[in-house]
Amino acid sequence: MSKDSYTLEPVGFVENDFAETRSDPDVFAGTVSHIRVLPRFADGLFRIEGFERLYIIYVFDRSQGFEMIIHPRGDVTRPERGVFATHSPRRPNPVGLTVVELLGVEGEVLTVRGLDAVDGTPVIDIKPCDR
Repeated sequence: MSKDSYTLEPVGFVENDFAETRSDPDVFAGTVSHIRVLPRFADGLFRIEGFERLYIIYVFDRSQGFEMIIHPRGDVTRPERGVFATHSPRRPNPVGLTVVELLGVEGEVLTVRGLDAVDGTPVIDIKPCDR
Protein backbone atom coordinates (compact mmCIF):
# COMPACT_ATOMS: atom_id res chain seq x y z
CA MET A 1 0.00 0.00 0.00
CA SER A 2 1.47 3.36 -0.96
CA LYS A 3 0.89 6.56 0.97
CA ASP A 4 -0.95 7.99 -2.05
CA SER A 5 -3.66 5.34 -2.42
CA TYR A 6 -5.48 2.74 -0.38
CA THR A 7 -7.61 -0.25 -1.18
CA LEU A 8 -10.51 -1.00 1.13
CA GLU A 9 -12.51 -4.20 1.17
CA PRO A 10 -16.13 -4.26 2.34
CA VAL A 11 -16.79 -6.25 5.51
CA GLY A 12 -20.50 -6.33 4.74
CA PHE A 13 -23.43 -4.62 3.04
CA VAL A 14 -26.47 -2.60 4.10
CA GLU A 15 -29.94 -4.07 3.63
CA ASN A 16 -32.96 -1.77 3.92
CA ASP A 17 -35.90 -0.33 1.97
CA PHE A 18 -34.01 2.69 0.56
CA ALA A 19 -33.17 1.88 -3.05
CA GLU A 20 -31.81 5.30 -3.97
CA THR A 21 -29.93 8.16 -2.37
CA ARG A 22 -31.82 10.96 -0.64
CA SER A 23 -30.90 14.62 -0.38
CA ASP A 24 -32.44 14.79 3.10
CA PRO A 25 -30.74 12.45 5.60
CA ASP A 26 -33.58 13.05 8.09
CA VAL A 27 -35.67 10.50 6.15
CA PHE A 28 -33.45 7.80 7.67
CA ALA A 29 -34.16 8.82 11.29
CA GLY A 30 -35.61 5.90 13.20
CA THR A 31 -35.26 3.57 10.22
CA VAL A 32 -34.27 -0.04 10.90
CA SER A 33 -31.58 -1.54 8.66
CA HIS A 34 -29.61 -4.74 8.57
CA ILE A 35 -25.90 -5.06 8.00
CA ARG A 36 -25.04 -8.44 6.54
CA VAL A 37 -21.41 -9.11 7.44
CA LEU A 38 -19.50 -11.29 5.00
CA PRO A 39 -18.86 -14.79 6.41
CA ARG A 40 -15.07 -14.40 6.51
CA PHE A 41 -15.46 -11.39 8.84
CA ALA A 42 -18.30 -12.74 11.00
CA ASP A 43 -15.99 -13.72 13.87
CA GLY A 44 -15.33 -10.01 14.31
CA LEU A 45 -18.86 -9.67 15.71
CA PHE A 46 -17.95 -11.73 18.78
CA ARG A 47 -19.47 -10.00 21.85
CA ILE A 48 -20.58 -6.94 19.87
CA GLU A 49 -24.05 -7.29 21.46
CA GLY A 50 -22.54 -5.78 24.61
CA PHE A 51 -22.65 -2.33 23.00
CA GLU A 52 -25.72 -0.14 22.63
CA ARG A 53 -24.29 2.00 19.85
CA LEU A 54 -21.91 1.38 16.97
CA TYR A 55 -19.99 3.47 14.47
CA ILE A 56 -20.74 2.28 10.94
CA ILE A 57 -18.21 3.37 8.34
CA TYR A 58 -19.31 2.96 4.75
CA VAL A 59 -18.63 4.04 1.19
CA PHE A 60 -20.91 6.36 -0.78
CA ASP A 61 -20.53 3.99 -3.73
CA ARG A 62 -23.10 5.79 -5.89
CA SER A 63 -21.63 9.24 -5.40
CA GLN A 64 -19.72 10.79 -8.27
CA GLY A 65 -17.41 13.77 -8.11
CA PHE A 66 -17.23 16.46 -5.47
CA GLU A 67 -17.14 20.21 -4.93
CA MET A 68 -15.32 21.88 -2.06
CA ILE A 69 -17.98 24.59 -1.50
CA ILE A 70 -21.64 23.54 -1.55
CA HIS A 71 -25.12 24.43 -0.37
CA PRO A 72 -26.02 21.84 2.31
CA ARG A 73 -28.44 19.23 0.94
CA GLY A 74 -28.34 21.05 -2.42
CA ASP A 75 -30.68 23.71 -1.01
CA VAL A 76 -29.64 27.08 -2.48
CA THR A 77 -31.55 28.90 0.29
CA ARG A 78 -28.98 27.57 2.79
CA PRO A 79 -25.65 29.39 3.08
CA GLU A 80 -22.73 27.72 1.35
CA ARG A 81 -20.25 25.67 3.39
CA GLY A 82 -17.09 23.73 2.77
CA VAL A 83 -17.78 20.07 2.07
CA PHE A 84 -16.02 19.10 5.32
CA ALA A 85 -18.64 21.13 7.22
CA THR A 86 -21.46 19.00 5.75
CA HIS A 87 -22.66 15.42 5.57
CA SER A 88 -22.65 15.47 1.76
CA PRO A 89 -21.87 12.16 0.02
CA ARG A 90 -20.05 14.11 -2.71
CA ARG A 91 -16.62 14.25 -1.04
CA PRO A 92 -12.99 13.81 -2.12
CA ASN A 93 -13.07 10.42 -0.36
CA PRO A 94 -16.69 9.23 -0.42
CA VAL A 95 -16.74 7.79 3.10
CA GLY A 96 -19.72 7.98 5.44
CA LEU A 97 -19.87 7.59 9.20
CA THR A 98 -22.99 7.11 11.29
CA VAL A 99 -23.62 6.27 14.92
CA VAL A 100 -26.40 3.69 15.10
CA GLU A 101 -28.36 1.98 17.83
CA LEU A 102 -27.68 -1.76 17.90
CA LEU A 103 -31.01 -3.58 18.11
CA GLY A 104 -29.81 -7.13 17.70
CA VAL A 105 -27.33 -9.65 16.35
CA GLU A 106 -28.32 -12.86 14.65
CA GLY A 107 -25.46 -14.82 13.14
CA GLU A 108 -23.80 -12.58 10.56
CA VAL A 109 -26.54 -9.93 10.60
CA LEU A 110 -26.66 -6.78 12.72
CA THR A 111 -30.00 -5.04 13.10
CA VAL A 112 -29.54 -1.31 13.67
CA ARG A 113 -31.57 1.88 13.88
CA GLY A 114 -30.58 5.22 12.36
CA LEU A 115 -28.24 4.18 9.55
CA ASP A 116 -28.31 6.81 6.79
CA ALA A 117 -27.14 4.56 3.97
CA VAL A 118 -29.10 2.99 1.13
CA ASP A 119 -29.64 -0.67 0.31
CA GLY A 120 -26.50 -2.35 -0.99
CA THR A 121 -24.07 0.19 0.45
CA PRO A 122 -20.68 -1.37 1.22
CA VAL A 123 -19.72 -1.22 4.90
CA ILE A 124 -15.97 -0.94 5.38
CA ASP A 125 -15.80 -1.05 9.18
CA ILE A 126 -17.84 -1.41 12.36
CA LYS A 127 -16.61 -0.06 15.69
CA PRO A 128 -18.14 0.12 19.16
CA CYS A 129 -19.28 3.57 20.23
CA ASP A 130 -18.48 3.34 23.91
CA ARG A 131 -17.66 6.92 24.76
